Amino acid sequence: MPHSRAPQRRSGADPVKALMHRHRELCERAVDPLEIAAGLEAHGVTDRTAARFRHKDVFSLAEEMYARVPSDGEQNAPIDTTSAPVPAPTTGVRGAWAVLALLPGAVCALTLLAMDVTTGTTRWAIGVGGALAGAAALRTTLRHGPLRVRDGAPAPTTRLWAGWLLAYSLLGDGLLNAALAGGPDEAWAPATAPLLALAVAVAPAHACTRLYTSAARRRLTTSRGLAEFTASARPLLLGSVALFALALAALLGLSGALLDQSVDYAGAGALGVLLLLARLLTVHGRTHAPAVVLGAAAAVQALAVASVFAARLPGCDALGTPVEAAVDALGVGVVPGAACGAAALALLVHATRTLARASAHARATSATGGAP
Repeated sequence: MPHSRAPQRRSGADPVKALMHRHRELCERAVDPLEIAAGLEAHGVTDRTAARFRHKDVFSLAEEMYARVPSDGEQNAPIDTTSAPVPAPTTGVRGAWAVLALLPGAVCALTLLAMDVTTGTTRWAIGVGGALAGAAALRTTLRHGPLRVRDGAPAPTTRLWAGWLLAYSLLGDGLLNAALAGGPDEAWAPATAPLLALAVAVAPAHACTRLYTSAARRRLTTSRGLAEFTASARPLLLGSVALFALALAALLGLSGALLDQSVDYAGAGALGVLLLLARLLTVHGRTHAPAVVLGAAAAVQALAVASVFAARLPGCDALGTPVEAAVDALGVGVVPGAACGAAALALLVHATRTLARASAHARATSATGGAP
């Protein structure tokens, strides 16, 4: 049905027409004004910029551009609204990705079970094989469903730092304890309970992400402006992250009880939230901040352990004092708790700013590419 709104006549040069020419592809594929507004926002057009086009905000400018597409697009191919791509409606947790989301947890559980009934070289071989199988299962899982990155793989450094943080959750606290006691003189038991909980938590991470992205896209189509969408998107993000944190806390308690291990809820919980936020940002095209923040958390952990070993050098006793004092006061989990907690908080603040923008979800919905 054609639009009945007639654009306001302008004298002299028509700046809106020039803007439409610069964003011709955006105007042609848009199925509503908010999609144009989100695209303009992604290209740096703000309400102050819109004022130069005699509009109070970006959404008002987008409405005029959307209304003028049929008349200002005479040099373009006719727009067939009946064939415009519309995201397929999906409800609930369906599809192969829902099954694949259980795969990392299943592989980890089977590996730990096999290691528990074997000894010696066989046990270590199963552990190495299980680690490789778990990594492959996680990689397969992340290629499907709401956590799939549509615009290419994450930065290699992001995967490297994420691997380091997971390895530290398995071995880091034991190594730090041994180092503070003057060792390590012998092998120490790995903390397998947090790793099992994190592996199983891939499933609720998918579910919470699906819940958030679906709700955000619905708000994208019903909001009357960018400010309205932003105000509704932030609580959705915070609620989804909180829901995942609760699910992870329950899994940590269950894993600790099953494996008869004490669990560092702060460190492992912060790590799980950190990895979820990093993946959420990557899915929406924001790859730089996750790589930097994950790298910073990994560096803090490495520096903490290195400082304890460096304190053994002649005249360097003071280097290990901060870590030793912190561990004496709060326990060995203070290192991953502080490193991952601060990193997760930084990414959460960044995510509430960037993922509350309509452009992040409009681009993901139409699969047109990641944001710059």
